Amino acid sequence: MREMGNWNEYFTEYLATDREAAIDYLQLTLEEYLADGDLPFFLKSLRTFVESQGGVSELSEQICVDTETLLEMFSNEDATRLLDTFSTLLNTLKHPPVIEDTHAMKNPPL
Repeated sequence: MREMGNWNEYFTEYLATDREAAIDYLQLTLEEYLADGDLPFFLKSLRTFVESQGGVSELSEQICVDTETLLEMFSNEDATRLLDTFSTLLNTLKHPPVIEDTHAMKNPPL
């Protein structure tokens, strides 16, 4: 008999296998944060995305950021100020955030 997992585990695995869906999820997460300012929900969603991409240590290696620094981003109150400033900037400029998969653009499927 197959063991049942929880929804978050299933969704994380799904995002890990579908890069386009993961990028779309990240885009939607950011748009929702900019619309409602719900930082705890945004950080939880961001953690789900990070886990789907191999976890904090894997992602920190990919983006050349120290693992500890990346971990602090998810739990530090400074993240609140940074995201609020970013949100204000985008709203002032009336520029919607766009998240693109630059890896896919550099390496198109054959």
